[in-house]
Amino acid sequence: MRPALPRPHRDDVRIAVGGLLGGLVLWGIGLGMNTGRLFDGPWLLVPLAAMSALELLRRTRPRLAVTLGTVTVVADQFTQGSLATVLMFTDLMYAGALYGPPVMARRLPVVTGLLTVGATLGFLAWWRQPEAVLVGVATGLVSFGPAATGLLVRQHRDRAASERLRAEQTALLAEVDRAQAVTAERARMARELHDMVANHLSAIAIHSTAALSIDDPATTRGALETIRENSVDGLAEMRRLIGILRDAGDDTEPAAAPTLDGLGALAEQSRANGLDVAVRVTGPLDGLPAPVELAAYRIVQESLTNALKHASPGRVTVELERTDARVEVRVTSPYGDRDGPRAPGSGAGLVGMRERTGLLDGSSRRGRARPGPGRAPTPRSGGCVPCCP
Repeated sequence: MRPALPRPHRDDVRIAVGGLLGGLVLWGIGLGMNTGRLFDGPWLLVPLAAMSALELLRRTRPRLAVTLGTVTVVADQFTQGSLATVLMFTDLMYAGALYGPPVMARRLPVVTGLLTVGATLGFLAWWRQPEAVLVGVATGLVSFGPAATGLLVRQHRDRAASERLRAEQTALLAEVDRAQAVTAERARMARELHDMVANHLSAIAIHSTAALSIDDPATTRGALETIRENSVDGLAEMRRLIGILRDAGDDTEPAAAPTLDGLGALAEQSRANGLDVAVRVTGPLDGLPAPVELAAYRIVQESLTNALKHASPGRVTVELERTDARVEVRVTSPYGDRDGPRAPGSGAGLVGMRERTGLLDGSSRRGRARPGPGRAPTPRSGGCVPCCP
């Protein structure tokens, strides 16, 4: 079974009906285009009706409409002729370039242009009169002109559709970038929040557990003093973070961001919390970019927090080594069972260390170091970041 023809567009129906009615009115008042033709009288209604029917296909079957329309307008020249038939033919040429396949749209102006030139030269050679040029002009007006206009309109529409698509893609990419920026900012704030308060809260959790479990006034007082100190420091860090969120609101680090010059104070704070910390620095630490310096400081801070929560009693060694190409941080702590209370851990700190080093094209690792003679294995963590990310 052959597929049924698609229903004509309602605008095409209006054009077909209007063209047919207009042609009937012109015929009724006796207005024709030709005289002394082979078929006079009402024969002009046949091409008129055929052209009106082809208008129904101008949008759905433009190739067929143009082909049969050309045959119909040629047949109309053997009758008295109707202006409505010619005008509907020009509309078919326009629609063929506008709605036809791309190849047809490109070729139709070329073919009609060649036809116009050929008709002009042919009639000049036949009549040898200047009036023959008028035949070429008329041919161009009913064929080349509408086809070229349809192609220009089509190119304008295609260009407008391409610009709309490009604008939609740009908007989509902007939305994706915005979502990624929001996600990155949330991750950055999460790292800052964790690194700022985790050490203080871990010390508070351990010393409060010790104060509750050991019935000794001196121990309880010492634990409360440590808890108060860490509470005040943690509150100050939280206020600084709130200030960053309120004032900066972007990815730039504030002037109060910690630097590697504060490693001594960080070690003293860890010693006050009960850790035996030793810090060794190899190479100059001045002149480092701010992101590298902040990342190294936060890695040391998180490693000391993990040692406070999970390491067994013993010395915790912090080693910083700077070369021309990188800064390497190594934190080693004793490994084994722990008698005192432990603070719970979620693993967010390790994730933060990996994120910090990854953002600077560095690396982060953790594991157990090989023990020496007569020594137990020790857990080691740290990271390596380039000096100039």
